[in-house]
Amino acid sequence: MWIRWTILAFAAALVACSGVVPTADGGVPEIEWAIAIHGGAGTIPRTIPEQRKLALRASLEEALRIGRSVLESDGTSLDAVEQVIRFLEDDPQFNAGKGAVFNHEGQHELDASIMDGSNLACGAVAGVKTVKNPIGLARLVMERTRHVLLAGDGADRFATEQGVEQVDQEYFFTQRRYDRLQRILEEEEQKGEVQGRGGGTVGAVALDTHGNLAAGTSTGGLTNKMYGRVGDSPIVGAGTYARNGACAVSATGTGEEFIRHGVARSVSALMEYGDTTLDQAAHRLIHETLRPGDGGIIAVGQDGTIVMEFNSSTMARGAADSSGRFEIAIWR
Repeated sequence: MWIRWTILAFAAALVACSGVVPTADGGVPEIEWAIAIHGGAGTIPRTIPEQRKLALRASLEEALRIGRSVLESDGTSLDAVEQVIRFLEDDPQFNAGKGAVFNHEGQHELDASIMDGSNLACGAVAGVKTVKNPIGLARLVMERTRHVLLAGDGADRFATEQGVEQVDQEYFFTQRRYDRLQRILEEEEQKGEVQGRGGGTVGAVALDTHGNLAAGTSTGGLTNKMYGRVGDSPIVGAGTYARNGACAVSATGTGEEFIRHGVARSVSALMEYGDTTLDQAAHRLIHETLRPGDGGIIAVGQDGTIVMEFNSSTMARGAADSSGRFEIAIWR
């Protein structure tokens, strides 16, 4: 009897640590829907003003509530992903949409992608300059064209043809991002080398009550990036991937490394062909394949398992599911 109660107590402790609300009979409920979000991997110091911490957490919480509302109302994972990312694109605290970083020439070039795990449909845009919400345009590429990726002036032209809300470059301006560019340019002049720094990319992954997975990612890229540079966020298989039966993934970090290793697709492939769990696949890619500091991923599996793995000092993130889980974190 003592052993039985010890086992039960240990199991209860594990459930409590996971954030899962147990069923009336003490079991673990089946996950009907799940969602994870991120606001970018990077190096946010714990010494930032308390007001900024609270504001960042408040935005993550509101984004998570938006996604939760869609999913618990039997909405689609695609809608949840798009609505969450639209909200984050409109928040200047993040490096996507309003608040996007500046490239070397002082302009904003935005990237985004979205993918439907039920049929592998996907859409992406890269280097757009006038689109208020690139994630919405990426979805239109998926749904209204036979293509996957539109870039530069062609993507902006497609936005005009589709009646997507467009803005002047001034809309994306924030003083904090501009000041950061100036600091980097000064360092570049002193050291004689081009530098680029990221942080603040946004993304979401979701499983809906219909059993479908979806993923999306949106970013302004690297501060001081070369004109025309494209990172992993709009590259399906690198920064975004979703496949029913496996997982949905959104990445954030050093885009070139996520492209080289096809990180998002590799997580799914390890599960599909390697008899690997989502936790194991994510750990392998982030801690064994990528370099320390390269960034992280959020992922959700077909069974509702959520993974938020990173090797940078911070990754703003959140997770919620039908069991009652609802959590926000920035640091480890």
